[in-house]
Amino acid sequence: MNFSSDTAAPAHPAIIEAIAAANTGAASSYGADKWMAAAKAALSDVFETDLDMWLVPSGTAANALALSLLCPSHGAILCHAEAHIERDERGAPEFYTGGAKLSLLPGRYAKIDLDALKRRLDANRPGFVHEVPACALSLSNLTECGAAYSAAETAERAELMHPHGPVHLDGARFANTLVSTAKSPADLSWRAGVNVMSFGATKNGAIGCEAILLFGEARKLAPDLMARAKRAGHMPPKMRFLAAQMGAYLKDGLWLDLARRANSSAKKLADVLTTAGGKLVYPLDGNEVFIDIEPAVVKKLNDAGAAFYPWAGKTHRFVCSWNTSEADISGIATVLSPS
Repeated sequence: MNFSSDTAAPAHPAIIEAIAAANTGAASSYGADKWMAAAKAALSDVFETDLDMWLVPSGTAANALALSLLCPSHGAILCHAEAHIERDERGAPEFYTGGAKLSLLPGRYAKIDLDALKRRLDANRPGFVHEVPACALSLSNLTECGAAYSAAETAERAELMHPHGPVHLDGARFANTLVSTAKSPADLSWRAGVNVMSFGATKNGAIGCEAILLFGEARKLAPDLMARAKRAGHMPPKMRFLAAQMGAYLKDGLWLDLARRANSSAKKLADVLTTAGGKLVYPLDGNEVFIDIEPAVVKKLNDAGAAFYPWAGKTHRFVCSWNTSEADISGIATVLSPS
């Protein structure tokens, strides 16, 4: 009954098999291999556009490297106050950009409020030397509160930002967003105005594999991205083992099938928890359940060995993965059933 995080789940067998298959004979180093080329082709196919990309083993590396391309050291990256780059990355975006500032914005369910963004950009004065100008916008989909931006909501924010700078998307749980919104990857990314994206696989069945995607005009930043990746220690000689993961992840729609499993499990778990008296506090748009539960319920679950994450006050986060089983959910139901 481990609902602590989707990163606690094992890797999918297809990912393991792909790595083993890549572990035969010699291959070119530093990304100049057939697996890397195949992963790039697969991503271009999935996103319905030519793109450039680089692979890294963590979402923090993907976000920080991506943002280092978009914001100078003397600029500001606009993001939500609950964004992963603010709460959970130990200053990595600031480090990789050489000192850029994160400028925090409010908004319900960790979605940046449109009016707040407009006010911040209306007040932007890049020519005023004493002020840190907004140079990039970072959105998260799903958000840190498990909510999904629609294509229209993303496009509205991108349209406001583009006169001032590019838009980055943290897509660590992008597959879960796609499943819940029934939109295409293109609709929720470059067609909605996203310039650079962190595309996650680790939380959805990979061992450790995230792609930095460059769309449209941002493709000209590819040489800079490779230079920054090398300097940051994110150009592994045996890149094929990252690329093999991405290839297997995308093959035959596996990534979406795994996200469907996780999202479906979250809905079932939410039903169990609300039946036991819990109250959902955030939208259930993916594989995360944010719910208010009483201390006595928390203790009962903890005593039974269930793992989940305290969020704020009585709110706790339960995360389902591709590997969440019916037994995991029925185990919670059994613990909470009246005796």
